[in-house]
Amino acid sequence: MKNYDAVVIGGGPGGYVCSIRLGQLKQKVVCIEKEEVGGVCLNWGCVPSKALISASHTFEKMKDSAIMGLTVEGTVKHDVGKMQEWKGGIVKKLTGGVRGLLRGNGAELVIGEARVTGPNTVEVKTKEGTVETFQAKAIVIATGATTIEIPTFKFDGKQIIGAKEAVSLKEIPKRMLVIGGGVIGLELGCVYQKFGSEITVVEATPNLLPGIDTDVSAVVEKKMVKHGAKIMKNAKAAGYEKNADGSLSVRIDLGEGKFDTVVCDTVLVAVGMRPNGAGLGLEEVGVKVERGFVPSDKQGRTNVPSIYSIGDVSGQPMLAHKASKEGEVVAEVIAGHKAAKDWVAIPGAIFTDPEVAVAGLTEEQAKAKGLDIRVGKFPFAALGRAMAVNETDGFFKVVADKNTHELLGVQIVGPSATDLISEGALALEMRAFLEDIGLTIHPHPTLGEGFMEAAMGGLGHAVHILNR
Repeated sequence: MKNYDAVVIGGGPGGYVCSIRLGQLKQKVVCIEKEEVGGVCLNWGCVPSKALISASHTFEKMKDSAIMGLTVEGTVKHDVGKMQEWKGGIVKKLTGGVRGLLRGNGAELVIGEARVTGPNTVEVKTKEGTVETFQAKAIVIATGATTIEIPTFKFDGKQIIGAKEAVSLKEIPKRMLVIGGGVIGLELGCVYQKFGSEITVVEATPNLLPGIDTDVSAVVEKKMVKHGAKIMKNAKAAGYEKNADGSLSVRIDLGEGKFDTVVCDTVLVAVGMRPNGAGLGLEEVGVKVERGFVPSDKQGRTNVPSIYSIGDVSGQPMLAHKASKEGEVVAEVIAGHKAAKDWVAIPGAIFTDPEVAVAGLTEEQAKAKGLDIRVGKFPFAALGRAMAVNETDGFFKVVADKNTHELLGVQIVGPSATDLISEGALALEMRAFLEDIGLTIHPHPTLGEGFMEAAMGGLGHAVHILNR
């Protein structure tokens, strides 16, 4: 039996960050990963999909640059094989970097499948087939989440696929049906739409990007439709049949006894992720597991004090940056330091076209809480920088307390929204007021000026739009 201060199960954005920080804090730590370090995010989620999104955006910009006086001789083409090779190189470099950081900070890495056998013991079946037992004062569950599969659309890896396969396609489908109009479905749908696929999105709720401000999601929907996408809301994919020519006929339940059929070549199932908390032996040692989630408190502790949970498996939101932050908090707690999950807001970043980013409360959420609010908006179309990069769709939106002017939320839809939201997240964390943002000199001409203008608009002092 090997003894450690901590055993971390899972080497994704939560687990590897927790392990590295534990090593920095002079804790003896081993990280158990059954596949490859980096988890979903680095290997087939966040990073690979953003590489493809960047490639598709560049491809579209090349085709649409004539308005700037730039033309390409001949047809702009894409080489999917070379693109996948480039994407694979990024993944390899990042996962190699994680391994190096674990090693450099004194964290041991073991590849194998872990099972919790007691409050302080973990049994690991290594890739060589041997079984080892690890004992530690703390066990951290960082096992992430897995793509949800619909019974009527079982993955075959070819025509019925999930996000994992969607980032590794060797050919661009002529027609793609996306089941689920959430983050994953729309991000990858936008990629293949730009590369020429005819896209149909089937979403069970009344709006795309459920949970996002409807004003914001409407901008994304409008652009997708403008480029030829078919959006079917309040609808469900009920099943499919394979046709003689190899295509698929998907039956769509439109509600109220109405049905439609969509013919496609590929179905991308993107209805969400399920947490990987079951089957680890946790229930047997008394840890509470709820629908696959392993709930934990402000310090990351489960109901069994020596066992912690972080990241997707610990609860919503399922975001890599949330997992990493929780990993740092738990490492500090295990090392005997004071730490807690005490953030004001966790920003969200959605890499559709245009991009979407949010932090704090939406206008709808603030009103639902019974708060008196004031709202400031500023369109990208009024920004010189947005015009200069030929991307003017979308807007900045700030939500603040009506009387005190304290910032409550920020929503951005438009170019580089995912980069711009960090200022909003910082403002929320520092409990900034509209005056703090509006009176801060922002450089010109930049996209970030829109945040300042939106704040001033909330005060009725905007200069570059008419105040409401």
